[in-house]
Amino acid sequence: MTQTIKDKVRTFVIENFLFGDTAYELADDASLIENDIIDSTGVLELVAFIEDDFGIAMADADIVPQNLDSLARILAFIEAKGAVPVSA
Repeated sequence: MTQTIKDKVRTFVIENFLFGDTAYELADDASLIENDIIDSTGVLELVAFIEDDFGIAMADADIVPQNLDSLARILAFIEAKGAVPVSA
């Protein structure tokens, strides 16, 4: 079964920034930046993930905290772009 967009993003964040720590309670609206989960290099990794997995070409103007600072914001951005997962 194909993962939902939210599950796919959450899994990416847990595996790449929390090093697989599934015990960490990552709320959908928790700031990834303020909680030191993601840094500037991590933002670039996140952008590459979104572009590769959802087929979205992100412009520089898209790479802002309003789009990328929480799971909820990332999900809203991806959905606003009308993207669907490229891979299962």
